[in-house]
Amino acid sequence: MLILLPPSEGKAADGDGRPLDLDALSFPALTSAREKVLDALTAVAHGPREEALAVLGLTTGQAGELAVDRELRTAATLPAARLYTGVLYDNLGLATLDTAARRRANRSVIVFSGLWGALRLRDRVPPYRLSMGVRLPRLGGLAAHWRPFLTDALGSERGLIVDLRSSTYAAAWRPPSPTVTIRVLREVDGTRSVVSHMAKATRGAVARSLLEQGTSPRSPRALAGLLRDLGHTAELGAPPRAGEPWTVDIVINT
Repeated sequence: MLILLPPSEGKAADGDGRPLDLDALSFPALTSAREKVLDALTAVAHGPREEALAVLGLTTGQAGELAVDRELRTAATLPAARLYTGVLYDNLGLATLDTAARRRANRSVIVFSGLWGALRLRDRVPPYRLSMGVRLPRLGGLAAHWRPFLTDALGSERGLIVDLRSSTYAAAWRPPSPTVTIRVLREVDGTRSVVSHMAKATRGAVARSLLEQGTSPRSPRALAGLLRDLGHTAELGAPPRAGEPWTVDIVINT
């Protein structure tokens, strides 16, 4: 089983490792694509301030992020498991997993990134600011840039894929079957809706429960059943068309 996660906008700033070594990262087929994005991002960060803020979708109050992106090749690094913070990662709680669950996380979790393409949790990278939704000069949209490279790099991955990414990051790689997209819905008086904050928290909790339980479901139906056994209200939906992912709706009643 693979668990696909988005990154988080919030990131830890307490790097303590050697500067970035692209050749040491997982998925070496992504190295050339990473170089291109890294060069384009640092060029933007070193350029005119207002233009850089506009390209990266930052406010004036977030201008300090430009300094972070200017120092990517020399800044101290830290593992992706510690880098990403925010609601999903708070609820996933990687640091508090037991040893067996942490080993499963290192094997099965892949974090998608506008800058790095995809990372394993042990990969060491510096803090950065770059959303997959950004269009960088000369590279264009990042999802389109990454798509062929990720298809090549991840093509040999096997097993059921549990997709917890947001739509922005899901656009960068469409996994082969069997894939299950996890959706989170809140139900109030019979009406269902999506609430972003609650969805992130629930996705983190779902990922944690899958890592803690120790078995690896091999089919969408087995996954839905396992999630129900773990206490989630999980509803399985079949693919609308051949080749499309299955869905599991996690329904929260409030």
